[in-house]
Amino acid sequence: MPSKLFLWAKALVFTLVAPGTVLGLIPGVIIADGRGRVPATIGPGEVLALALIAGGVGLYASCLRLFVLVGGGTPAPVDPPSAMVAVGPYRFVRNPMYVGVVTALVGEALLFRSAVVAVYAAVVWAAFHAFVILVEEPGLRARFGESYQRYLMEVPRWAPRGPNDRLG
Repeated sequence: MPSKLFLWAKALVFTLVAPGTVLGLIPGVIIADGRGRVPATIGPGEVLALALIAGGVGLYASCLRLFVLVGGGTPAPVDPPSAMVAVGPYRFVRNPMYVGVVTALVGEALLFRSAVVAVYAAVVWAAFHAFVILVEEPGLRARFGESYQRYLMEVPRWAPRGPNDRLG
């Protein structure tokens, strides 16, 4: 098993490349192209937007930490965790890392008042959804078998269940 330092380095490189592009580069190009505007003042809408961005980035960071420390891997599909991660935010939704990225994108759309970034956020979510259904879940079923199948039955894919919606 690689050292934790090496895993952290790989996880951070992946984060800069993939989420960095999705959350930073592409919305930046959209905004720079005149399809949004930088707010002149900070009001309630901007505070909400910043809270969504911070919450989404924080959720992603929490998941990244769990992938390295609990799973012994990274979010990169070529270097996945060797152990199933079903703790922390993964107790409530199966895909909190993706939820964090989309939440941050929605915050960016609100902050920069950009309908194009909002549409982009919806497209990113649809791409995540398709990837999860067509690639990720079948791969995890094959790798983790019955324990992943139980996890699928207990934890919703995208939105946490309310207290009255719990199984069992």
